[in-house]
Amino acid sequence: MRDDTPDETRRVRLSRTFDEDAELYDRARPGYPPELFDDLAEVAGTGPGCRVLEVGAGTGKATLPLAEHGCRITAVELGADMAAVARRNLAGFEAVEIVTADFETWPLPKEPFDAVVAATAFHWIDPAVRMVKAADALRPGGALAVVATQHVAGGTEEFFAEVQGCYERFDPATPPGLRLPAAADVDTSDHTDEVARHGRFGPVVLRRHEWDLTYTTAQYLDVLRTYSGHRALSPEAREGLLGCIAGLIDGRYGGRVTKRYLTELRVSRRV
Repeated sequence: MRDDTPDETRRVRLSRTFDEDAELYDRARPGYPPELFDDLAEVAGTGPGCRVLEVGAGTGKATLPLAEHGCRITAVELGADMAAVARRNLAGFEAVEIVTADFETWPLPKEPFDAVVAATAFHWIDPAVRMVKAADALRPGGALAVVATQHVAGGTEEFFAEVQGCYERFDPATPPGLRLPAAADVDTSDHTDEVARHGRFGPVVLRRHEWDLTYTTAQYLDVLRTYSGHRALSPEAREGLLGCIAGLIDGRYGGRVTKRYLTELRVSRRV
C-alpha cells in the first residue's frame, strides 16, 4: 500500500503523472457512490441550475453526476489529455465547459459561483492558493465542497496486510508494518483546521460513506497503475511490485480482491 497524498516537495511533480495515460485513468479509476451526490445537493446546494466551479475535474468522474443533477459547470483540469477525455464524456451536456488550465493561475470569471467542488483533487492544489481562490470564486453563502477518498480497513483484509511485503521489497520508502486505518480513525482535522485558519468560511459539515469494490487481478493492477506514487517508481521497481501483487492475488486469493473505500464530503460555506 502507498499513500497517494503528496507532501510539498513531491506535489507538483506527482500531480503531472495522471495525464500520462488519461484513457487508463478513465477506465480503471472508480467513480463515487450515488449517495455522495445526494449529500452534495442537500448540503452544498448542487441542484438544477447551480453554478459549479469544479477544481481538478480529471476525466469527469464527478463532473458527469453533477451534470446529471442539472448543474451548470465550469470544470478546470490541468492535464490536456485528461481534459480531452472529460470533454468526450460530457459531450452531451451543453451546460458544462471543460477548461484546460491550472487552477492556481486560471483567471476567475466575474460572475461568482454557487459552489466550488473538488473531488479527490484539492490536496493537489497549492496550499498557499487553494482556500483564498476558492473563497474568491464563491458568492457569499456559496459552498466549498471537498471530496476525499481514502482506502480503509475492510474488504479482503488479509490480502492488504500480506501485500505490504511486496511494497517493502520493491519500494524502500514504504514504512515497515504499514496497515490500513479503520474508517472511524481517519483524521479530518487537517482540512477543518485549514478552513478555520483561513477565516472566510464557516464550520465544516462532514458526510461519510464506506463502500466496497471487488477487482480481478488485471483490474486491480490497472487501478494501481493510475496512482501517482506507483507511477513515480522506476519502471523496474514498478513492474516488480505489480508482478509480486499479481502473484499474490492469483496464488492466494483466487484472482479477486475487495477494496474498501471511504468517501468523505467536507462542506463549508463562505461567510
